[in-house]
Amino acid sequence: MKKIINFGEEVEGYVIPVLNEREIRAAAGILFLATYTSLMFILFKGNFIPIKYVITIFLTDFLVRVFINPRFSPTLILARLIVRNQTPEYVGAAQKKFAWIIGVVLSAAMFYFFIIVNAYSPITGIICLICLIFLFFESAFGICLGCKVYPWFFKDKVQYCPGEVCDPKQKQDIQRTSSSQFVVLLAFIAFVFLCVYLMNDRFSEKPHDLFGKTTSEQTK
Repeated sequence: MKKIINFGEEVEGYVIPVLNEREIRAAAGILFLATYTSLMFILFKGNFIPIKYVITIFLTDFLVRVFINPRFSPTLILARLIVRNQTPEYVGAAQKKFAWIIGVVLSAAMFYFFIIVNAYSPITGIICLICLIFLFFESAFGICLGCKVYPWFFKDKVQYCPGEVCDPKQKQDIQRTSSSQFVVLLAFIAFVFLCVYLMNDRFSEKPHDLFGKTTSEQTK
């Protein structure tokens, strides 16, 4: 029974239970894509059916992760298959469990509003946005925002963070950002604003059919 109801893996060389960050990031990417796509259905089609399925799957998956075992989480199993040829990157299980409890709370709130009450409001919009931000940061940058909050509630030192960010160390040359790079970044931001200012009317024009199919069909 202990092997079923458990959180984290015992890996040689690690003094606390750990999880594979590569699987977690892949699973976050899967959930981000599903959530984002379902929100697009709402925005462009007014279709709330996909988001209801996604919320149900999201909540079920996180309940399995937190209260049974991450090994049996469907998205983590799928993620494991996807990244099975990559070298594992181990992270502490404790802070991940805390972050996923936040996920349970957010998805449970969404389940209540969308499934039980069958209503939407600015509250559901804000919760969806928070979920997307959490998932995007995890999948794109390997930054667990929920893990950042963990030390506020627990005094134990966080161990085995992604990218070893928990351990203070001197940055290598390849990690340093030079003043010229900052100048390039600022110039690029200025370029974007300039494009918006000068080209907005041009960009707002609807593209025409290059081969004139639409025009020929209208003339028939």
